Amino acid sequence: MTDISVTELAALADPVVVDVREPYEFDAGHTAGAILIPLGELSERLGEVPREAPVYVICAAGGRSQQGTTFLERNGVDAVNVTGGMTAWQQAGLPTTVDGARS
Repeated sequence: MTDISVTELAALADPVVVDVREPYEFDAGHTAGAILIPLGELSERLGEVPREAPVYVICAAGGRSQQGTTFLERNGVDAVNVTGGMTAWQQAGLPTTVDGARS
């Protein structure tokens, strides 16, 4: 499994980010442009995961994203785990989108 730090992710131009947290967590703050597919729905929504570029999987702290990354890799997706998740993202002071507005 490949991992990437939040600062490395933030430096990428237009990365495809799949957020595997629950909707209430996503609504509280997420990376701009992230696609919400909760971990529990990932298998049934696999067809919604883009395959034209690497997919960066993020959660709150890294546990669920690690599970999601493993699942996606097993299903032929070029997936990368974001270490530290949104907790590390926010601690690094990176921009967060809340209900459509950036903070």
